Amino acid sequence: MEKIIKLEELGLLLLGIYLFNQLEYAWWWFLVLILAPDFSMIGYLFGNRIGAICYNIAHHRGIAIVLYFVGIYTSTTILQLLAVILFAHSAMDRMLGYGLKYEKGFKYTHLGEIEK
Repeated sequence: MEKIIKLEELGLLLLGIYLFNQLEYAWWWFLVLILAPDFSMIGYLFGNRIGAICYNIAHHRGIAIVLYFVGIYTSTTILQLLAVILFAHSAMDRMLGYGLKYEKGFKYTHLGEIEK
């Protein structure tokens, strides 16, 4: 089952890359921004609860999808770019075993505990 989930996440990452390709941004933007959602881990400086909230907002695919459609509706490519980066990054993280966080601590995710 774990392999199937990783393959599904790979497919979603490839979808994110395809959607980025539909935007009129140079490819280096994708490479520069793909790790930007991880800046949300700064929230952990203020405790596990705040850290989990910040991290989960920056890694929630539902938020990315809503932002993407708002960007399409308003013809705002920067919103579409932000959404694609959030979507692709979240898929990449989940493919690597990093899920949404519980308030218990960073290593406790909806995909299981992150091993050291």
